Amino acid sequence: MDTFALNLKRRAEQLGISNAEVARRAGLSDRRYGNYVSGVREPDLSTLVRIADVLGISVDELLGVTANENKVRTVEEEFQDRISVALKALKSDDLQRLVLMIEALATGLKQSA
Repeated sequence: MDTFALNLKRRAEQLGISNAEVARRAGLSDRRYGNYVSGVREPDLSTLVRIADVLGISVDELLGVTANENKVRTVEEEFQDRISVALKALKSDDLQRLVLMIEALATGLKQSA
């Protein structure tokens, strides 16, 4: 399997999302995205950019031009990365509810400290 296909799989696993979810967020069919993950086909440039955006990773990293594999990441960094990518998939009303929940959580933490 080529580097691009492996990087697609690895990144989705890091984020805890399925290939179907990546495809949905990128506006692709499951089958089309599956062809990329299996290494059968490669996306055109605009599709590649959309997929990279959905996965919160650079096109260079997806293609294996640069890699952050040697960087040791904390658990907090991994969670923040997953949250950042998930936020892009939310609509305005969901984001508004999420802000209220986060503010309530942060307020509770300040009061207990």
